[in-house]
Amino acid sequence: MRGKPVTKRKIQLDVKFNDPDIAKFINYIMERGKKTVAQKIVYSCFDIIKEKTKQDPRHIFNKALKQISPLLEIRGRRVGGANYQIPFQVRGERRFTLGCRWLINAAHARKGKPMAEKLALEIIEASKGEGAAVKKRAEVHRMAEANKAFAHFAR
Repeated sequence: MRGKPVTKRKIQLDVKFNDPDIAKFINYIMERGKKTVAQKIVYSCFDIIKEKTKQDPRHIFNKALKQISPLLEIRGRRVGGANYQIPFQVRGERRFTLGCRWLINAAHARKGKPMAEKLALEIIEASKGEGAAVKKRAEVHRMAEANKAFAHFAR
């Protein structure tokens, strides 16, 4: 490994909830550096969640992320001239990142509504164990399970 390892930057807590996970989620939503737009989307999404479920939106958000976040993923590896899909356990940070990414992509895929509404619906469905993001997780787990025979190549 060349050079020194990159130091982790401290992320600023979000304005409304003082939660680092929500602050990261806002940063993932953000496009072209427009953080206030991303904050409006996330906070109005949380207002919609509170209105529809009559529960704390942070609790629903965390429950949804727990449902979406993968435990296993597959990575391609070349062994002796052949490429194998090898299942690996997912680290905590990557688990959160993948969960957020799948949640945002599933919300983007919905058509005909504002982003805050699409995101709120996807989070509510994910907290119940439904929706496109949960299907994505199940698909990844199924692929990892199918390739369990190649787990001995992991090092």
